[in-house]
Amino acid sequence: MAYLDGFIAAVPSANKEAYRKHAADSVPLFREFGAVRQVEAWGDDVSRGELTDMWRAVKATPEEIVVFSWIEYPDKATRDAAIARMMEDPRMEEMGASMPFDSARIIYGGFAPIHDVGPRGTPGYIDGSLLPVPASAEAAYRELARVQSAVLLEYGALRVVDAWGTDVPRGELTDMWGAVDAKPDEIVVFDRIEWPSKAVRDEAWRKVFADPRMHAVEMPFDQQRRIFGGFVPLVDA
Repeated sequence: MAYLDGFIAAVPSANKEAYRKHAADSVPLFREFGAVRQVEAWGDDVSRGELTDMWRAVKATPEEIVVFSWIEYPDKATRDAAIARMMEDPRMEEMGASMPFDSARIIYGGFAPIHDVGPRGTPGYIDGSLLPVPASAEAAYRELARVQSAVLLEYGALRVVDAWGTDVPRGELTDMWGAVDAKPDEIVVFDRIEWPSKAVRDEAWRKVFADPRMHAVEMPFDQQRRIFGGFVPLVDA
């Protein structure tokens, strides 16, 4: 079964090209380790929230932009083997020393997709989100994802993926648990919607919000703690 590592980081806006190059240069290395896809997406429409948001999740400064990214593997075993190899490969240390952002504030985790639908394609825009779901509500969340993804695909989404946190570390400065103020009985979920373009996405959301099917299933989580944003892909390899 597929597995992914998800990341959210704060990158100085002046370092956009340096970040793109750094990410692109890392693609061959992650492919060597077994990754099948790597996506890096630059913040374009990242919402501010009253309780939580992506800006606060990574302690972004006014000069920084939030970046949403993930690395896909064919299964968790391949991902775990890749992590072990990374810890021993000097090229990873070299790459870490040249990161064009503060790596101490990056938040990340390992996720198992529990809902993945839609034809594969190269997206022109991505909606990404992180949210806390009670561990006991996994079945209810799967049903919500099933219903809502059908609507999203109907209005133009290319792919909808909901991934359940299974290896989300605690951090000293920032982490995904704190990003959504997760409770002890909750799981962090990493979601994304891939769109052909921002124009399609913007038009779709106007229709989606008005569609009664989107409100037919009760939300099995606290929406006030969900963090989300719209992103433009920089690297999709």
